[in-house]
Amino acid sequence: MILDIFFPNRCLECNRIIDGNLLVCSLCFEQIHFTHDNYFEDNFIKEKCKLLFPIENTFALMQFEKENLSRKIIHELKYKSREKTGKILADWTSERLDFKNEKPDLLVSVPLHPKKLKERGYNQLHLFTKTLSEFYNIPFDHELIKRNHYSKAQALKDKQRRLETENPFSVTKNISGKHILLIDDVFTTGNTLASIAWEILKAGDNKVSVLVMAIDV
Repeated sequence: MILDIFFPNRCLECNRIIDGNLLVCSLCFEQIHFTHDNYFEDNFIKEKCKLLFPIENTFALMQFEKENLSRKIIHELKYKSREKTGKILADWTSERLDFKNEKPDLLVSVPLHPKKLKERGYNQLHLFTKTLSEFYNIPFDHELIKRNHYSKAQALKDKQRRLETENPFSVTKNISGKHILLIDDVFTTGNTLASIAWEILKAGDNKVSVLVMAIDV
């Protein structure tokens, strides 16, 4: 295409021209710090979650370190209108995550408030979740969880105000006896996932596992 000639896709790290379906070149790909987590065994994110809510299994694709390439990738997805990055991250995940014979029943991503969704134009987790749903043949539901409050980016919020916020999420449908895989982009404190997890657990005899694109270590 003409656009590809005048505006070729370039590696996020070294700026080398690469295929339009890639994020980074093969050399820079080796710089990404994948976690190599085992979904069924104890790992860093599982230990963090255990302190906040009852957890089944956990998986983080990458480490979200300062000046790390994974941070640049996530920022491209969230703030640079590169929604297709979600599909690439899902492809990387599917190459590394094996549910074996214990697949969750439903994939649920952390929702944006409708105002934030309108501002950004898309939820950065939706294409990621949809791609995983197709690969693993697990249904997803983008409407199960509702975000009740509009707020600025988590990193900009005052910690005390964050603690004072009540019921930031709610479950919109009757759900019971399900194993829910909660999906988020970056795991930091775990407070967001914990708020959603407790709503799901209170809704019925449900179980919760967690999958994130990256964990802030």
